[in-house]
Amino acid sequence: MSRKIAGFLIILGVFMIFEWVNLGFNLADGHPTSFYVVHGILVVVNVVLAVILAVIGWRGLRAGSGSGAPSVTGRSRDAG
Repeated sequence: MSRKIAGFLIILGVFMIFEWVNLGFNLADGHPTSFYVVHGILVVVNVVLAVILAVIGWRGLRAGSGSGAPSVTGRSRDAG
């Protein structure tokens, strides 16, 4: 995974967490209980998905940071 994609996944995860938590706090009063149950489930599912995306991005960023290091044989990966 490239660093750009990993960074994008991290930023997307953080943005999703912010947006869905913000939506959860901004739900207006006066709706039936089913409205809050459905939106609560949506918030929880999307926050979990955001955390998963951020973790995948973080692991991709960490795995990609050492790609230019020499291998066990002493040659770099690009040296073929």
